[in-house]
Amino acid sequence: MSDDRTIRELLESARTIAVIGASSNPARPSYGVTEFLIRRGYAVHPVNPGHAGRTLLGRTVYARLADVPAPVDMVDVFRNSEAAGGVIDEALGLAAAKAIRAIWLQLGVVNEAAAARARTAGLIVVMDRCPKIEYARLHLG
Repeated sequence: MSDDRTIRELLESARTIAVIGASSNPARPSYGVTEFLIRRGYAVHPVNPGHAGRTLLGRTVYARLADVPAPVDMVDVFRNSEAAGGVIDEALGLAAAKAIRAIWLQLGVVNEAAAARARTAGLIVVMDRCPKIEYARLHLG
């Protein structure tokens, strides 16, 4: 698990976040977190193959992480624990080209094997937490 200092430093230093599994449904947690991150000044790139090419909260939605046309500091994953492994592997394959330095797995999402691969590659990994909740808990902004 990541400690408070690591989480604080990540949330304060990250500028660009890809939200994997972003939803256009305002009732979904991924919509609320995406909206929160945008309001806090992060450059957010929603990623969801079912909504690719559409606009979500004023941002273009991409089919996959590789399609995001900019460097990404952090990948925020709204997928189940099993699917998170594939997302992490995709991020690892793009880490150098996209300057990815952190993987954030949302509440209830835990994949120890994939997290270990990411940590071995030098990425920061946060699991089973929500950046919106952590932002408030750590009194950021």
